[in-house]
Amino acid sequence: MKYLLAALSFLALTAGGGDPVASPHAARGGQITAYAGPWPQSFNYYLNNNVFSATVFSFMYESLLGLDPVTAEYAPGLAEKWEISGDKRTFTFWIDPRAKWSDGKPVTAQDVAWTFSAVMDPKNLTGVHKVSLETIKPPVVVSERCIRFTTDDIHWRNLGAVGGFSILPKHAFATQDFNKINFAFPVISGPYRLSGVRDGVRADFTLREDWWAREKPENRHVANFKTIAFRFYEEQENAFEAFKKGMIDIFPVYTARLWVNETGDERFLKNWIIKQKIENYRPIGFQGFAMNMRRPPFDDVRVRRAMAHLLNRPRMNETLMYNQYFLHRSYFEDLYSCDIPCPNEFFDFSREKAIALLNEAGWKMNTEKGLLEKNGQPFIFSFLSRDASTEKFLNIYAEDLKAVGIEMKIDRKDWAAWTKDMDEFNFQMTWASWSAGIFKDPEGMWASKEAEREGGNNITGFKNDRVDELIEKQKTEFDIEVRNDICREIDRIAAAEVPYVLLWNINCVRLLYWNKFGTPPTVLSKFGDDSSAFSYWWFDPDSAADLAEAMKNEDHLPPAPPVVNFDRSFRGGSEKDGIQ
Repeated sequence: MKYLLAALSFLALTAGGGDPVASPHAARGGQITAYAGPWPQSFNYYLNNNVFSATVFSFMYESLLGLDPVTAEYAPGLAEKWEISGDKRTFTFWIDPRAKWSDGKPVTAQDVAWTFSAVMDPKNLTGVHKVSLETIKPPVVVSERCIRFTTDDIHWRNLGAVGGFSILPKHAFATQDFNKINFAFPVISGPYRLSGVRDGVRADFTLREDWWAREKPENRHVANFKTIAFRFYEEQENAFEAFKKGMIDIFPVYTARLWVNETGDERFLKNWIIKQKIENYRPIGFQGFAMNMRRPPFDDVRVRRAMAHLLNRPRMNETLMYNQYFLHRSYFEDLYSCDIPCPNEFFDFSREKAIALLNEAGWKMNTEKGLLEKNGQPFIFSFLSRDASTEKFLNIYAEDLKAVGIEMKIDRKDWAAWTKDMDEFNFQMTWASWSAGIFKDPEGMWASKEAEREGGNNITGFKNDRVDELIEKQKTEFDIEVRNDICREIDRIAAAEVPYVLLWNINCVRLLYWNKFGTPPTVLSKFGDDSSAFSYWWFDPDSAADLAEAMKNEDHLPPAPPVVNFDRSFRGGSEKDGIQ
């Protein structure tokens, strides 16, 4: 699946002093092995817009700016300082003189300029990354360590756009076809290098002892593992079995059945595997059945509304997900609260409402065939799927669709074929999940001009004049609360247009991990998901020895808190620094 991501570095940097989330007891060494989903098309995040590629790309390449892990304010990265002109149209960066590539050559302004040019080159398949940079003029190299960006358009995201894209080494890649830079990255600047690949099976990243930024105060006690290894599985079920066998160390749980029913054997009861819910400020995205609005039958909002009424979410949540989830009614769930309730319509399960909408749209029942028809054409459509675990949900949906005369065919493909179809808008309906950024930027997904950008985020083909006006309005608004109000209006319009049959979500991170690691009191970072473990955790030889002894003797290990709240843990710490 694709994800809408903020351009965040692997390490969230702080301006002066150490990282307040990191534990001073963190030790360097050891390995952590994680599940990475299906084998991706590329490890190059510029070419492959998903969470895994973003994560590993940030291991290897850094941006001019980082983010403070607590305040989310901009902080030094490759740039030691920066300056914004009074009219907010010019951005000047001075590269840290210590910044070096892994081959010893300095990171220069020419590297920044070349990377910008590569991303913006029309022949390069960097579609979604062009969005935030396309109003920026090609940068001017002022000196070897100084680069200047200018724009005619004032936009709140411009600093993050020019300071947040990953910088690549010109001398290593300038002579290559950018669209073929997928799995070989011989020159890097970041803390981890790609050290081993078994196609479709495994990828290893090894810590660089000569990383230029290692001794900066903010990087002490982070990037602790000597090796971060990823294992790839097409099916989540297979990955979970590998996790229980110890082949994988950390496993975020996105399936309620696994969390409720598959965590009751002795490995969990004896605390060999820790089971925790982490409550932090991770931005909440959304998921839903995306409908291609570019073509019939989903070009009609009445049909889309009917499809939403025909999804029995309460039944699915109760019978398949143990009521572990809240049901979506918004595309910006974390912009609402008890003080700001969401006004969007909640689509209840109602065949009566669906039938009325379908009839209004011209779809009538052919009683002989048992199918709805319009202009002699039956209502038959394909659901593009890539994951067998979703089919139990789709089967329930298909039953309820069939009851009103709609036939849904499931077209299951592997990750690569699914991605290709999505990039080319070759689908009618599919399951899509999107993460969210700390700062809401609605342009990539909701702007009309993005509806025809192949490989972009506006996969449904959503177009709305008022939304376009609001997107333009928020660009020059630097008050985040005002921007959030604008996004809430965009949300109301998008929700009424029903480009997705919205599904469900959860507002915590459900995490399983083998009890051999040290963690900070908060376990994860303030805004992060399970991937923040790669920055803040460390391998604990004593815990690993205790685990091995307990498994050998079938003994219990001390329990860990089942719920970790970031605010309580960060402000007051825990009884011991490191939850084992």
